[in-house]
Amino acid sequence: MIPLLRSMRPSQWVKNAFVLAPLFFAHGLSDPALLLRAVAAMAAFSFAASAVYLFNDLRDREEDRRHPMKKHRPLAAGTLKPGLAVVAALVLAGLAATLALVLGGQFALILGLYLVQNALYSMGLKRVVILDVMIVALGFVLRVLAGGAVIGVVVSSWLLLCTIFIALFLGFSKRRHEIDLLEGEAAEQRSVLSHYSASFLDQLINVVTASTVVAYALYAVAPETVEKYGSERLVWTVPLVLFGIFRYLYLTYQKVGKRNPTEAILADAPFLINMVLWGLAVLWVVYV
Repeated sequence: MIPLLRSMRPSQWVKNAFVLAPLFFAHGLSDPALLLRAVAAMAAFSFAASAVYLFNDLRDREEDRRHPMKKHRPLAAGTLKPGLAVVAALVLAGLAATLALVLGGQFALILGLYLVQNALYSMGLKRVVILDVMIVALGFVLRVLAGGAVIGVVVSSWLLLCTIFIALFLGFSKRRHEIDLLEGEAAEQRSVLSHYSASFLDQLINVVTASTVVAYALYAVAPETVEKYGSERLVWTVPLVLFGIFRYLYLTYQKVGKRNPTEAILADAPFLINMVLWGLAVLWVVYV
């Protein structure tokens, strides 16, 4: 069971917290019914994501065996039998579908699009330069839209813009880390990396970094935001957002290790402390 659990990657379920974003910014945390629906939606995406991880690992296990880190994944290492992985993926997908149907047709449709998108990614889109990262970013957008659908609120354009830019930032940074880690063997491990270079990725990261900061800053001072929360205090959280982005870039460029930055931040105390402070600051502005 331990290899199976590792292949499900529960540490990556934190990404599904994007489902809770509409609830958080719509003053819904104090409503137990809405909170329960949002948590159930997050669980559905977690089950679906784990099914996708198992599916990807099944397809890529031969390539993963040549990767310095991925070769330790249970399917690549041979500690998890493919048959068990198939059964587990089907069970997880079934649990996700059951929860989705309980939560409503609109949510089920978005979750279905998420599964289709990931299937297309695994079967070929991951080999198309730039589009490979944009498809991953779309997954985060679908999470936010699903979070809005399950509680019956319209997701603001600002929240969607911030989600798109931060997801692209994370995606291109991960590709940059792979280029550094694999060096001359990058194309052999992931074919799309043959179309990327360190300098090209640096330019893309610069664009989405600036876009992320600008989008969040404009959202913080937008008239509709000020009217909704009754003050301009959300702008005080911009320095925390800047620190989080700068810390992520620091881990990407200055602390290059075997773990990609998305995984490294989960064990980086300064980043985690900053995230807690940002959450508390936004909680104070939105609710207090």
